[in-house]
Amino acid sequence: MGFLSLIIALLLEQARPLQNNNFAYNAVRGISRSLDSNFNAGESGQGVLAWLILVVPLTLGSWGIFFLLARVHVFLGLAWDVAVLYLTLGFRQFSHYYTDIQMALANNDLAEARDLLAQWRGRVSAGFSAAELDLSDVSRLAIEEALLASHRHVFGVLFWFVVLPGPSGAVLYRLADYLARAWNRPDAARDEIAEPHSTNEAAEPFGRFAARAFWLVDWVPVRLTAIGFAIVGNFEDAVFAWRNHASQWRDGTRGIILASGAGALGVRLGDAQSFANARPVELDGVSESIPGVEASPAAMRSAVGLVWRSLVLWVVLLFLLSAAGLFG
Repeated sequence: MGFLSLIIALLLEQARPLQNNNFAYNAVRGISRSLDSNFNAGESGQGVLAWLILVVPLTLGSWGIFFLLARVHVFLGLAWDVAVLYLTLGFRQFSHYYTDIQMALANNDLAEARDLLAQWRGRVSAGFSAAELDLSDVSRLAIEEALLASHRHVFGVLFWFVVLPGPSGAVLYRLADYLARAWNRPDAARDEIAEPHSTNEAAEPFGRFAARAFWLVDWVPVRLTAIGFAIVGNFEDAVFAWRNHASQWRDGTRGIILASGAGALGVRLGDAQSFANARPVELDGVSESIPGVEASPAAMRSAVGLVWRSLVLWVVLLFLLSAAGLFG
Protein backbone atom coordinates (compact mmCIF):
# COMPACT_ATOMS: atom_id res chain seq x y z
CA MET A 1 0.00 0.00 0.00
CA GLY A 2 2.84 2.38 0.81
CA PHE A 3 4.36 2.10 -2.66
CA LEU A 4 1.03 2.70 -4.39
CA SER A 5 0.27 5.63 -2.08
CA LEU A 6 3.59 7.25 -2.92
CA ILE A 7 3.16 6.87 -6.69
CA ILE A 8 -0.35 8.34 -6.61
CA ALA A 9 0.73 11.24 -4.36
CA LEU A 10 3.69 12.07 -6.60
CA LEU A 11 1.51 12.02 -9.71
CA LEU A 12 -1.09 14.23 -8.05
CA GLU A 13 1.59 16.65 -6.91
CA GLN A 14 3.00 16.89 -10.42
CA ALA A 15 -0.44 17.42 -11.95
CA ARG A 16 -1.72 19.86 -9.33
CA PRO A 17 1.06 21.33 -7.16
CA LEU A 18 0.06 22.28 -3.64
CA GLN A 19 0.23 26.00 -2.93
CA ASN A 20 2.53 27.24 -0.19
CA ASN A 21 -0.30 28.82 1.76
CA ASN A 22 -2.57 25.78 1.72
CA PHE A 23 -5.11 25.07 4.45
CA ALA A 24 -2.94 22.49 6.24
CA TYR A 25 0.08 24.79 6.34
CA ASN A 26 -2.03 27.70 7.56
CA ALA A 27 -3.56 25.54 10.29
CA VAL A 28 -0.18 24.34 11.56
CA ARG A 29 1.22 27.86 11.36
CA GLY A 30 -1.69 29.21 13.38
CA ILE A 31 -1.31 26.54 16.07
CA SER A 32 2.46 27.04 16.28
CA ARG A 33 2.02 30.80 16.65
CA SER A 34 -0.55 30.27 19.39
CA LEU A 35 1.76 27.90 21.27
CA ASP A 36 4.64 30.34 20.84
CA SER A 37 2.55 33.20 22.22
CA ASN A 38 1.11 31.25 25.15
CA PHE A 39 4.07 29.10 26.20
CA ASN A 40 7.15 31.10 25.30
CA ALA A 41 8.42 32.74 28.45
CA GLY A 42 12.08 32.29 27.62
CA GLU A 43 12.56 28.79 29.08
CA SER A 44 13.64 25.73 27.11
CA GLY A 45 11.26 23.45 29.04
CA GLN A 46 8.30 25.41 27.73
CA GLY A 47 9.52 24.73 24.19
CA VAL A 48 9.61 21.00 24.94
CA LEU A 49 6.02 21.04 26.19
CA ALA A 50 4.78 23.12 23.24
CA TRP A 51 6.54 20.81 20.75
CA LEU A 52 4.96 17.72 22.31
CA ILE A 53 1.51 19.31 22.38
CA LEU A 54 1.63 19.95 18.65
CA VAL A 55 3.64 17.05 17.24
CA VAL A 56 2.51 14.05 19.26
CA PRO A 57 -1.29 14.37 18.77
CA LEU A 58 -1.02 15.08 15.04
CA THR A 59 1.47 12.26 14.45
CA LEU A 60 -0.51 9.70 16.44
CA GLY A 61 -3.78 11.04 15.07
CA SER A 62 -2.66 10.54 11.48
CA TRP A 63 -1.82 6.91 12.27
CA GLY A 64 -5.07 6.38 14.18
CA ILE A 65 -7.19 7.68 11.32
CA PHE A 66 -5.29 5.47 8.89
CA PHE A 67 -5.80 2.42 11.12
CA LEU A 68 -9.54 3.00 11.43
CA LEU A 69 -10.06 3.73 7.73
CA ALA A 70 -8.00 0.73 6.64
CA ARG A 71 -10.12 -1.54 8.85
CA VAL A 72 -13.27 -0.27 7.15
CA HIS A 73 -11.80 -0.71 3.65
CA VAL A 74 -8.28 -0.94 2.30
CA PHE A 75 -8.96 1.79 -0.27
CA LEU A 76 -9.99 4.23 2.45
CA GLY A 77 -6.65 3.68 4.14
CA LEU A 78 -4.94 4.16 0.78
CA ALA A 79 -6.82 7.41 0.19
CA TRP A 80 -5.74 8.73 3.61
CA ASP A 81 -2.12 7.80 2.90
CA VAL A 82 -2.26 9.64 -0.42
CA ALA A 83 -3.89 12.72 1.09
CA VAL A 84 -1.28 13.05 3.84
CA LEU A 85 1.63 12.42 1.47
CA TYR A 86 0.21 15.03 -0.91
CA LEU A 87 0.23 17.55 1.92
CA THR A 88 3.69 16.67 3.23
CA LEU A 89 5.86 15.88 0.18
CA GLY A 90 5.78 19.26 -1.55
CA PHE A 91 8.05 18.37 -4.49
CA ARG A 92 6.68 21.14 -6.67
CA GLN A 93 6.62 23.74 -3.90
CA PHE A 94 10.26 24.53 -4.64
CA SER A 95 10.86 23.19 -8.17
CA HIS A 96 8.98 26.00 -9.92
CA TYR A 97 11.52 28.53 -8.63
CA TYR A 98 14.32 26.40 -9.98
CA THR A 99 12.63 25.93 -13.36
CA ASP A 100 11.92 29.65 -13.69
CA ILE A 101 15.55 30.50 -12.89
CA GLN A 102 16.70 28.02 -15.53
CA MET A 103 14.39 29.61 -18.09
CA ALA A 104 15.58 33.12 -17.22
CA LEU A 105 19.22 32.11 -17.64
CA ALA A 106 18.41 30.32 -20.91
CA ASN A 107 16.97 33.65 -22.14
CA ASN A 108 20.12 35.48 -20.95
CA ASP A 109 18.01 37.41 -18.44
CA LEU A 110 20.35 37.45 -15.45
CA ALA A 111 18.36 40.22 -13.73
CA GLU A 112 15.19 38.09 -13.75
CA ALA A 113 17.13 35.08 -12.48
CA ARG A 114 18.50 37.21 -9.62
CA ASP A 115 15.00 38.37 -8.70
CA LEU A 116 13.65 34.81 -8.69
CA LEU A 117 16.56 33.57 -6.59
CA ALA A 118 16.01 36.44 -4.12
CA GLN A 119 12.33 35.48 -3.80
CA TRP A 120 13.20 31.81 -3.27
CA ARG A 121 16.14 32.15 -0.92
CA GLY A 122 14.54 35.13 0.79
CA ARG A 123 11.84 32.80 2.16
CA VAL A 124 14.46 31.06 4.31
CA SER A 125 17.24 33.65 4.66
CA ALA A 126 15.99 37.03 5.81
CA GLY A 127 17.77 39.95 4.18
CA PHE A 128 19.26 37.91 1.34
CA SER A 129 20.10 39.94 -1.77
CA ALA A 130 21.08 38.60 -5.18
CA ALA A 131 21.74 41.99 -6.75
CA GLU A 132 25.50 41.55 -7.04
CA LEU A 133 25.60 37.88 -8.04
CA ASP A 134 27.07 36.78 -11.35
CA LEU A 135 25.90 33.90 -13.54
CA SER A 136 27.97 31.31 -11.69
CA ASP A 137 26.80 32.47 -8.25
CA VAL A 138 23.13 32.40 -9.28
CA SER A 139 23.54 28.89 -10.69
CA ARG A 140 25.44 27.71 -7.62
CA LEU A 141 22.95 29.03 -5.10
CA ALA A 142 20.02 27.67 -7.09
CA ILE A 143 21.62 24.22 -7.13
CA GLU A 144 22.30 24.40 -3.39
CA GLU A 145 18.72 25.37 -2.63
CA ALA A 146 17.38 22.62 -4.89
CA LEU A 147 19.49 19.89 -3.29
CA LEU A 148 18.56 20.99 0.23
CA ALA A 149 14.88 21.40 -0.64
CA SER A 150 14.74 17.99 -2.33
CA HIS A 151 15.97 16.46 0.91
CA ARG A 152 13.60 18.35 3.22
CA HIS A 153 10.52 18.07 1.01
CA VAL A 154 11.03 14.64 -0.52
CA PHE A 155 13.71 12.26 0.74
CA GLY A 156 13.41 13.03 4.46
CA VAL A 157 9.63 12.64 4.27
CA LEU A 158 9.93 9.36 2.37
CA PHE A 159 12.30 7.84 4.91
CA TRP A 160 9.96 8.40 7.84
CA PHE A 161 6.93 7.41 5.76
CA VAL A 162 8.57 4.01 5.27
CA VAL A 163 9.74 3.63 8.88
CA LEU A 164 6.56 4.49 10.81
CA PRO A 165 3.08 3.00 10.26
CA GLY A 166 0.59 4.71 7.99
CA PRO A 167 1.44 8.30 7.11
CA SER A 168 2.55 9.16 10.66
CA GLY A 169 6.24 9.31 9.73
CA ALA A 170 5.60 11.88 7.02
CA VAL A 171 3.65 14.01 9.50
CA LEU A 172 6.38 13.71 12.14
CA TYR A 173 9.13 14.79 9.76
CA ARG A 174 7.22 17.71 8.27
CA LEU A 175 6.15 19.06 11.68
CA ALA A 176 9.64 18.67 13.16
CA ASP A 177 11.12 20.45 10.16
CA TYR A 178 8.62 23.30 10.35
CA LEU A 179 8.93 23.91 14.09
CA ALA A 180 12.73 23.87 13.94
CA ARG A 181 12.39 26.85 11.61
CA ALA A 182 9.34 28.63 13.00
CA TRP A 183 10.54 28.74 16.60
CA ASN A 184 14.08 29.78 15.85
CA ARG A 185 13.51 33.15 14.26
CA PRO A 186 13.83 36.64 15.71
CA ASP A 187 10.47 37.92 16.90
CA ALA A 188 10.32 40.47 14.06
CA ALA A 189 10.58 37.72 11.47
CA ARG A 190 8.59 34.89 13.05
CA ASP A 191 6.27 34.68 10.05
CA GLU A 192 9.15 33.71 7.76
CA ILE A 193 10.34 30.15 7.22
CA ALA A 194 13.86 30.05 8.56
CA GLU A 195 16.77 27.85 7.77
CA PRO A 196 16.87 25.32 10.60
CA HIS A 197 19.49 26.21 13.18
CA SER A 198 22.05 23.70 14.28
CA THR A 199 21.44 22.24 17.72
CA ASN A 200 23.78 24.76 19.33
CA GLU A 201 22.58 27.85 17.50
CA ALA A 202 18.89 28.19 18.31
CA ALA A 203 17.80 31.80 18.33
CA GLU A 204 16.36 31.50 21.85
CA PRO A 205 15.77 28.86 24.56
CA PHE A 206 12.18 28.21 23.49
CA GLY A 207 13.33 26.87 20.12
CA ARG A 208 16.26 24.77 21.26
CA PHE A 209 14.32 21.57 21.71
CA ALA A 210 12.65 21.96 18.30
CA ALA A 211 16.07 22.40 16.68
CA ARG A 212 17.50 19.44 18.57
CA ALA A 213 14.48 17.26 17.82
CA PHE A 214 14.70 17.93 14.10
CA TRP A 215 18.44 17.26 14.13
CA LEU A 216 17.74 13.85 15.65
CA VAL A 217 14.83 13.11 13.30
CA ASP A 218 16.94 14.15 10.32
CA TRP A 219 20.18 12.39 11.31
CA VAL A 220 19.57 9.18 9.36
CA PRO A 221 17.62 10.67 6.40
CA VAL A 222 20.28 13.27 5.62
CA ARG A 223 22.92 10.57 5.35
CA LEU A 224 20.69 8.38 3.20
CA THR A 225 20.07 11.35 0.91
CA ALA A 226 23.82 11.83 0.58
CA ILE A 227 24.28 8.12 -0.15
CA GLY A 228 21.54 8.33 -2.78
CA PHE A 229 23.29 11.24 -4.51
CA ALA A 230 26.52 9.25 -4.49
CA ILE A 231 24.91 6.12 -5.96
CA VAL A 232 23.18 7.90 -8.84
CA GLY A 233 26.00 10.39 -9.45
CA ASN A 234 29.77 10.20 -9.39
CA PHE A 235 30.14 7.81 -6.47
CA GLU A 236 33.87 8.17 -5.84
CA ASP A 237 33.91 11.97 -5.92
CA ALA A 238 30.72 12.19 -3.84
CA VAL A 239 32.16 9.99 -1.09
CA PHE A 240 35.47 11.85 -1.20
CA ALA A 241 33.78 15.25 -0.90
CA TRP A 242 31.47 14.02 1.88
CA ARG A 243 34.32 12.58 3.94
CA ASN A 244 36.79 15.41 3.46
CA HIS A 245 34.75 18.57 2.91
CA ALA A 246 31.35 18.24 4.65
CA SER A 247 32.85 19.46 7.94
CA GLN A 248 33.83 22.76 6.32
CA TRP A 249 30.23 23.96 6.34
CA ARG A 250 29.08 25.77 9.46
CA ASP A 251 25.88 23.70 9.39
CA GLY A 252 26.80 20.01 9.40
CA THR A 253 23.52 18.91 7.83
CA ARG A 254 23.94 21.28 4.91
CA GLY A 255 27.55 20.20 4.63
CA ILE A 256 26.72 16.52 4.22
CA ILE A 257 24.10 17.11 1.52
CA LEU A 258 25.98 19.81 -0.39
CA ALA A 259 29.38 18.12 -0.24
CA SER A 260 27.90 14.83 -1.46
CA GLY A 261 25.86 16.63 -4.12
CA ALA A 262 28.88 18.64 -5.27
CA GLY A 263 30.96 15.50 -5.65
CA ALA A 264 28.16 13.60 -7.39
CA LEU A 265 27.71 16.45 -9.88
CA GLY A 266 31.36 17.46 -10.20
CA VAL A 267 30.34 21.05 -9.39
CA ARG A 268 31.89 23.36 -6.82
CA LEU A 269 29.32 24.37 -4.20
CA GLY A 270 29.59 26.57 -1.12
CA ASP A 271 31.59 29.75 -0.59
CA ALA A 272 33.63 31.38 2.15
CA GLN A 273 30.49 32.59 3.95
CA SER A 274 29.12 29.03 4.05
CA PHE A 275 32.18 27.51 5.65
CA ALA A 276 33.33 27.45 9.24
CA ASN A 277 36.58 28.85 7.90
CA ALA A 278 37.51 29.99 4.44
CA ARG A 279 40.68 27.91 4.30
CA PRO A 280 40.66 24.59 2.43
CA VAL A 281 41.23 21.46 4.46
CA GLU A 282 44.64 19.86 4.71
CA LEU A 283 44.98 16.27 3.53
CA ASP A 284 48.40 14.72 4.16
CA GLY A 285 49.94 18.15 4.10
CA VAL A 286 48.39 19.03 0.73
CA SER A 287 45.85 21.83 0.53
CA GLU A 288 42.61 20.62 -1.03
CA SER A 289 39.75 22.86 -2.12
CA ILE A 290 36.17 21.77 -2.86
CA PRO A 291 36.45 19.70 -6.07
CA GLY A 292 34.50 20.41 -9.25
CA VAL A 293 33.91 23.00 -11.94
CA GLU A 294 32.17 26.33 -11.50
CA ALA A 295 28.37 26.18 -11.39
CA SER A 296 26.56 27.02 -14.63
CA PRO A 297 23.14 26.58 -16.30
CA ALA A 298 24.43 23.24 -17.63
CA ALA A 299 25.21 22.17 -14.06
CA MET A 300 21.68 23.17 -13.08
CA ARG A 301 20.33 20.71 -15.65
CA SER A 302 22.62 18.04 -14.25
CA ALA A 303 21.31 18.73 -10.74
CA VAL A 304 17.73 18.15 -11.93
CA GLY A 305 18.80 14.78 -13.28
CA LEU A 306 20.55 13.93 -10.02
CA VAL A 307 17.43 14.63 -7.95
CA TRP A 308 15.15 12.68 -10.27
CA ARG A 309 17.50 9.69 -10.38
CA SER A 310 17.63 9.76 -6.58
CA LEU A 311 13.85 9.80 -6.43
CA VAL A 312 13.66 6.83 -8.80
CA LEU A 313 16.15 5.00 -6.58
CA TRP A 314 14.00 5.61 -3.49
CA VAL A 315 10.83 4.55 -5.32
CA VAL A 316 12.47 1.33 -6.53
CA LEU A 317 13.69 0.54 -3.02
CA LEU A 318 10.22 1.13 -1.61
CA PHE A 319 8.76 -1.14 -4.31
CA LEU A 320 11.20 -3.88 -3.35
CA LEU A 321 10.35 -3.49 0.33
CA SER A 322 6.64 -3.60 -0.47
CA ALA A 323 7.09 -6.67 -2.65
CA ALA A 324 9.14 -8.41 0.03
CA GLY A 325 6.44 -7.71 2.61
CA LEU A 326 3.71 -8.91 0.25
CA PHE A 327 5.34 -12.17 -0.79
CA GLY A 328 7.61 -12.79 2.18
